[in-house]
Amino acid sequence: MADCVGKTPIPLGILISGRGSNMRAIVEAVAEGRLGADVRVVISNRDDAPGLVWARAAGLDTLVVSHRDFATRDAYDQALVVALTSRGVHLVCLAGFMRLLGPTFCEAFPRGVLNVHPSLLPSFPGVDAQAQALTHGVKVSGVTVHFVTPELDAGPILHQVSVPVRDDDTAETLSARILVEEHRAYPEAIQRVVDGHCRVEGRRVIRGACDV
Repeated sequence: MADCVGKTPIPLGILISGRGSNMRAIVEAVAEGRLGADVRVVISNRDDAPGLVWARAAGLDTLVVSHRDFATRDAYDQALVVALTSRGVHLVCLAGFMRLLGPTFCEAFPRGVLNVHPSLLPSFPGVDAQAQALTHGVKVSGVTVHFVTPELDAGPILHQVSVPVRDDDTAETLSARILVEEHRAYPEAIQRVVDGHCRVEGRRVIRGACDV
């Protein structure tokens, strides 16, 4: 991938719920000039998320917006939108954010919310995707980066990378190999959006002028 230094970086927000390993991959890609983004804020719905500790040590602005403080999902989504837009965020990346975002949030960032999922969607959406893959006996799993819609793991697919499933795999070993590919694929896919190298036609993401 070409060096991104010198290009106008896109203001980016990252949402996490746990350790935030994909957040770290994004931040490191920015630091290394592989991703033309300016990480404006890292937001977690949990104050005990380990990823917040790393983000603060890296000098990033962090914020906890707990879903438990809001009576409805819509009210929570509105609070997230305010937190992100007040910091000038244009593109939102979910990095292990364990909350389903509704229409209020998605409409605030049309084609501007991305997620990475540890399977080849539409197979095995939701939690425990690696265990689902083993239970179904598939020979290939992988990584999907997709645009986020209010439906769970159902948005247009931006990028996919396959990972073979070995006969001796456990959910843990398969997860570990998929995670390595997540850390590579997610920053690359984000950069496609930053560069304007995609457009969405229905459910298909086509290389070309991007409508984000």
